[in-house]
Amino acid sequence: MSKKILILAPHTDDGELGCGGTISKLIDEGNEIFYVAFSTCEESIPDGFPRNALEMEVKEATKVLGIRPENLIIKKYSVRKFSSVRQEILEDMITLRSQLKPDIIFMPCSNALHQDHNTIYNEGIRAFKHFTIYGYDLPWDTVEFKTTSFFILQKEHVEKKAEAMRCYKTQNFRSYVDDEFIFGLARVRGAQIATQYAEAFELIRIIQ
Repeated sequence: MSKKILILAPHTDDGELGCGGTISKLIDEGNEIFYVAFSTCEESIPDGFPRNALEMEVKEATKVLGIRPENLIIKKYSVRKFSSVRQEILEDMITLRSQLKPDIIFMPCSNALHQDHNTIYNEGIRAFKHFTIYGYDLPWDTVEFKTTSFFILQKEHVEKKAEAMRCYKTQNFRSYVDDEFIFGLARVRGAQIATQYAEAFELIRIIQ
């Protein structure tokens, strides 16, 4: 049976970076993906790009992964200031819970260091405590990450993730937004479970 899966991305690109290969795999398997980006980071857009650049990029990137345009939800919270509006974010999540009735949630892990990622984790736990939840892997955002669950990927899923990340022209100066890093991490996670490619997750809660 197909499932409804909700991706909670603090900022545009976090969902693709954390679980883009898994999104591609799950769509191939017939599941329906909803993606929520809580900020388009207009305050952090590099010089030379329009202020809505990340909004346009996330639309392109999620389309590459196979997410329907109508299943992309974009919020406009200010980057690095989520903690000051955590109640509004929680209420957004509760509304999503009621409207979408998802089966599985993907969100930042419990050890996320970025203040916005940490807020999405904390409010996500409150809103979705009765749901299966996976915390995704952003190595530059943690000191410690619990690899307690894995999704085995095929090469084409990793290629889709890399293609999606190439949509983010505003972010291509970052060391983790390139094919070499994306394939390298997928190979490392695959090696942990004796397969070629995988994405690792912190299994926060499982409901069966």
